[in-house]
Amino acid sequence: MTRVVAPQGFGGPEQLALTEIQTPQPGQGQVRLAVRAVGVNPYDWKLYSGAVGRDPALLGTTGMEAAGVIDAVGEGVTGWSVGDEVIAESVPGSGYADAVVVPAAALIAKPGSLPWEVAASVPVAGGTAYQAVEVVGVGPGDTVLVHGGAGGVGSLVVQLARLRGARVIATASPANHDAVHTLGAEPVAYGAGLEQRVRELAPDGVDAAIDTAGGAEATATSLALVADRSRITTIVDFGGAQEHGFKALGFGPGGDPGPAVRARGRREIVPLLADGSLQIPIGRTYPLTETAAAHADSQAGRVRGKLVVIP
Repeated sequence: MTRVVAPQGFGGPEQLALTEIQTPQPGQGQVRLAVRAVGVNPYDWKLYSGAVGRDPALLGTTGMEAAGVIDAVGEGVTGWSVGDEVIAESVPGSGYADAVVVPAAALIAKPGSLPWEVAASVPVAGGTAYQAVEVVGVGPGDTVLVHGGAGGVGSLVVQLARLRGARVIATASPANHDAVHTLGAEPVAYGAGLEQRVRELAPDGVDAAIDTAGGAEATATSLALVADRSRITTIVDFGGAQEHGFKALGFGPGGDPGPAVRARGRREIVPLLADGSLQIPIGRTYPLTETAAAHADSQAGRVRGKLVVIP
């Protein structure tokens, strides 16, 4: 038997329930993973909150990124063996489980030096961060404003932009300023008066803005400071992107999921994490039985680093 956590209906994290099912068996082109870590993402709880609709099918997907050890291989699979440590780019159904079945084509080899909780954070956080810096064309000499520089995605955006030779100004709560500074950014407090505080650091404005936090002030500040709206993007404010004509990334209304860009980014990011050129700060880990608490903390926002469930 396998433990699995999945929403039983629409609502808040209280809808998540732990049940036991028959251990799944891999089919053609699939492998089974003994799960070692699962990344927590806002999209997980948005699917069952009703924020993106109330189609019952939305309840069938949560915990989309995971890392683990292959313990069974289906027919037709080549290049992978029992015992291989891997990262699953996408997990059908719920990844919050002791074991999951995934397509072999969706696997990335996990370097032995990469901790499990970091490996499990690569598919969504890593892919999203890479897409964000790519679509706004971050390059040497740019000044980039990152909203939410202490979060799971934002902290990677900061580092990727710095690796491309950009100056980064990142919003964060004062308690997270030291952490953001350590990543290579100039921290600035979010909230009322944000535009003026950023202007004090960058009197001539900024070249690009990446919003990983959301909020009307983040959008207004980006619009005020970035002359070219094609160099503004958000992974949160889909309504603002549609209204003001800048780019939204992800699976919200009008968003670009960018599967090819994200897939390329994941494969570039993994070796950089393994050799220490990049880091994914881990905010907190939770046992499988506390998945609902992990989602509640994610919903509360202002998280430093990535939240991860460890079955």
